[in-house]
Amino acid sequence: MKKYLTEFIGTFFLVFSIGMAATSGNPLAPLAIGLTLMVMVYMGGHVSGAHYNPAVTVGIFMRGKIGASEIGPYIAAQIAGALVASGAVHFLTGEAFAPAPGGGAGVVEVLLAEIIFTFALMLVVLNVATSKATEGNSYYGLAIGFTVTAGAFAVGPISGGAFNPAVGTGPILANVAMGTGDISNLWYYWVGPLAGAVLATSVFKMQNPEG
Repeated sequence: MKKYLTEFIGTFFLVFSIGMAATSGNPLAPLAIGLTLMVMVYMGGHVSGAHYNPAVTVGIFMRGKIGASEIGPYIAAQIAGALVASGAVHFLTGEAFAPAPGGGAGVVEVLLAEIIFTFALMLVVLNVATSKATEGNSYYGLAIGFTVTAGAFAVGPISGGAFNPAVGTGPILANVAMGTGDISNLWYYWVGPLAGAVLATSVFKMQNPEG
């Protein structure tokens, strides 16, 4: 249970920070988001592995670090944290938020942006947090947080910069529940991140054939 509570808390603070930063209109919002992820990774890494992302959970399963029976509870805790965080943002600000493709971005552009930076995120997670060669390092949270920051700055205007199905699902479903949105964009934030995570895990295994 402590793993799933940690995943709930970490995902809550990640999505809460995304929502509060997005509704503020601050141009440095990606930095706040990356810093929040960094500290939450340090908070929960030793308890749950600090996935806070269903795509990362799938990649960690493929890596052999969690069992198949844990995938569902991990993802459920992450989605629950994202939903509660989305409700908290709406309560505090009175505004709705959710990732969405940028104006003029087509299906291929949106999916490619999500795939590319989820690939980067997953490859960083695997190499800094699960590799024997980097075991015991103190920089893993920094590396993971700033990968998301870089992605948000680089392709956020194209895809919305989720790289995380929970980040897409929680806010989008909360908006639907409040009558302020629909689920038409939701599939981008599952297909793109999952594809990126699966590809990154395959590449990691080629980088680290020793396991």
